[in-house]
Amino acid sequence: MDLKDKFKSLYPNVIFLEEKVSPELEAYLKEKEWLQPGEEVEVVEKPGEGNMNFVIRIITDQRSMILKQSRPWVQKFPLVPAPIERIYVEYNFYRFIAPHQDIKRFMPQVLGFDPENYTLLLEDLGNAADYTYLYQPGEYLSNEEIQALTRLLSTLHQLSIPADDRQYFDNQAMKKLNHEHIFVFPFAEENGFNLDDIQPGLQGAAMPYKHNDALKEKISQLGDIYLQNHDTMLHGDYYPGSWLKVKGGLKLIDPEFSYLGRAEFDLGVMLAHLKMSQHTEAAIEQVLSHYEPPADFQQEMMWAFAGVEMMRRIIGLAQLPLSLNLEEKQQLLNESVRLIHQYS
Repeated sequence: MDLKDKFKSLYPNVIFLEEKVSPELEAYLKEKEWLQPGEEVEVVEKPGEGNMNFVIRIITDQRSMILKQSRPWVQKFPLVPAPIERIYVEYNFYRFIAPHQDIKRFMPQVLGFDPENYTLLLEDLGNAADYTYLYQPGEYLSNEEIQALTRLLSTLHQLSIPADDRQYFDNQAMKKLNHEHIFVFPFAEENGFNLDDIQPGLQGAAMPYKHNDALKEKISQLGDIYLQNHDTMLHGDYYPGSWLKVKGGLKLIDPEFSYLGRAEFDLGVMLAHLKMSQHTEAAIEQVLSHYEPPADFQQEMMWAFAGVEMMRRIIGLAQLPLSLNLEEKQQLLNESVRLIHQYS
């Protein structure tokens, strides 16, 4: 029995769907009344490379839909266990933002939810590409896109969360998983991940930071802040892989990391990715000038989170298709250290 089968054995009553047209899939969709009478499934395909979840596009003789299932492992890294209940948080995120048109219009519509099988049926946004192309030379967000992304984050961060709804965003299991890969794993001296396989010389370039106890103590403190609950609704993974370019404009997906925390984390992550994709300082200033922070927002904390995000993306497991050479990565790592140490 491989590890996936062991994970599945923990949930014997869950229907684990497959990426193919099958009688089992049709029966499941019909049982959930997610197909119209007489509607037939014609094609099942992957809409893109998912990281956390199993995601398929279902094309029928009438329409297309996106079906998403969370599983007790990370889809991209099947040996890594993950909390299967994360789909509940994503569903509750969509449910909570539904009355807020300024946010809802940027996100797919929920068509169905099956909590017993951890599946979510979503509107198909069509042939879309995420914004990870920004990591390639000469690719930048337009001024309009920067403003839209910043306004969207501001609006999300300004939402008031009623006390009775806070329980739905106690996403501690996902936060612990993310905490390990952001604040711990990249800085472990021996973590079994050879960075030279990513880029020759990167392992040696990373070692001074892995040996820097003062830096690691600061990162640990930021990790503690990340794990704490706060008042602001966060997307939790606000980076180019969660932004979609569609025919009608820009969309936001994948809020399974959502939680109530510090707004500084979301904005710090966004700015880190603008830096890694070589956006100009003018673009960074445009974000900062359009963002409307909560009352207790701390800019030094934001930049410290940005520094950690850059470091973990360069020397951690969650690698990006960066077009940077070793010297450029070294410069970003040095800048990250400076940003982290500025926070007190």
